[in-house]
Amino acid sequence: MKGSPLEPADRNWWRSAAIYQVYVRSFADGDGDGTGDLAGVRARLPYLVELGVDALWFTPWYLSPLADGGYDVADYRTIDPQFGTLAEAEKLIAEARELGIRTIVDIVPNHVSDQHPWFRAAVAAGPGSPERELFHFRAGRGRSGEIPPNDWVGEFGGTPWTRLPDGEWYLHLFAPEQPDLNWDHPAVRTEHEDVLRFWFDRGVAGVRIDSAVLPAKDPALPDFTPGTDPHPYVDRDDLHDIYRSWRAVADQYDGVFVGEVWLPDTERFVRYLRPDELHTAFNLSFLACPWDAERLRTSIDETLAEHAPVGAPATWVLCNHDVTRTVTRYGRADDTGFAFERKRFGTPTDLELGTRRARAAALLSLALPGTVYLYQGEELGLPEAEIPRELIQDPMHSRSGGTDPGRDGCRVPLPWAADAPYAGFGSTVEPWLPQPPGWAAYAADLQAADPDSMLSLYRAALALRRARPGFRSAGLTWLDAAPGVLAFERGEGLRCVVNLSAAPVRLPAHGAVLLASGPLTEGGRLPVDTAVWLSA
Repeated sequence: MKGSPLEPADRNWWRSAAIYQVYVRSFADGDGDGTGDLAGVRARLPYLVELGVDALWFTPWYLSPLADGGYDVADYRTIDPQFGTLAEAEKLIAEARELGIRTIVDIVPNHVSDQHPWFRAAVAAGPGSPERELFHFRAGRGRSGEIPPNDWVGEFGGTPWTRLPDGEWYLHLFAPEQPDLNWDHPAVRTEHEDVLRFWFDRGVAGVRIDSAVLPAKDPALPDFTPGTDPHPYVDRDDLHDIYRSWRAVADQYDGVFVGEVWLPDTERFVRYLRPDELHTAFNLSFLACPWDAERLRTSIDETLAEHAPVGAPATWVLCNHDVTRTVTRYGRADDTGFAFERKRFGTPTDLELGTRRARAAALLSLALPGTVYLYQGEELGLPEAEIPRELIQDPMHSRSGGTDPGRDGCRVPLPWAADAPYAGFGSTVEPWLPQPPGWAAYAADLQAADPDSMLSLYRAALALRRARPGFRSAGLTWLDAAPGVLAFERGEGLRCVVNLSAAPVRLPAHGAVLLASGPLTEGGRLPVDTAVWLSA
């Protein structure tokens, strides 16, 4: 299926786009070495056109030791050889654009790899050198400097400080292989603006900003006291000047930003969406909601309300490369939304229940006003995989002392063809992460031939979403509904009803059923854990 070339004048595409996240390492293997690559993505572009997405967001594909899945970048201007070459990336961007699909790349401003030339030079140069001013090096505390410089706790647990043989410590909020940059240094700012231009010059349409609230630090690096305002390294006011300078670069290219902004404070969150800063930010409260009508409605209302004053579109996300896959999360009795501490080995999961709810959640999220993000494999209904402990690569597992299985379970290579080796991932050798038994049952080729599959549901929903202008209208109007039922109307009389109650419910007055996540009852009622789109 051939898509349509993009119209350059469509500058507001990002306000209602469906964006598909590609974790390259696990998407498709084009050269048969067990690792996904750009050749594999290029070969699957027709599939993505058929799916009906507007853009692809690529997690980092740059040169990296892959200590943290590519979020430890050694060179932003080089593609990691496991994935391909810069020339291939340029071809992929151009080919996707010809098919009507834009490209978004990932930038990680908080840190780089310990193999980045800057950090290697800093280690070699020694204490007090100008090279170390690009990072956060400090002497330790205690009689011989044996105690870390402060009491912070890293994002992966444990102290975020590592001591070098010369006695100095360096800061890394994530893994030791990811030293934090010093954003008070002008060279750090200049380099990142140049990297933005580098990728915009190659045709990317936007940039996703990883851990967007973390780069700025209190220069004193003080101990952290809970409740301290401002926080020594989260959501500091200095960040807004950084993102204003980034926005000035993006505006030269009509480029778009989406920030990973984890903040519970609505007023602080919305500051990042002011007209001269980021265009959008991930709505992670919706992802974190359990399967509960009242809490989902509250999340939707609060999200729309906090975006309205700055005129930014909301974003809706059900899962990504960091969280438990949707069908697994919704199939657990202790479903309280997203939480790393609940990703335990052997947690009981009702996948039939989780799948039914995930199908309903798909129609809910796709019917909401704004931008929606899909994580690869979500359209196949893939469950979370339990990776044998000895094969886990995610540093979150080791940093937790082995109690947290980490994020590899949502990063297992995709199944494309049921009858092919390794479910058609493309490998002639064992993929970099093992596929669990029965993985081939989720293969895209099987689902494409099944009108009732998760893939067919997503294709139909995305086609309707694109074809009907009502889905691009602003806001929504809630309709009267029974307890445990979400019902709202969009433009042109489009209605979405989701039944999260304990019994089937009557549908509101309507002209036609456009799409349902599951069959209605014989009497035309909407079953439990089912969603439907209606026309007036």
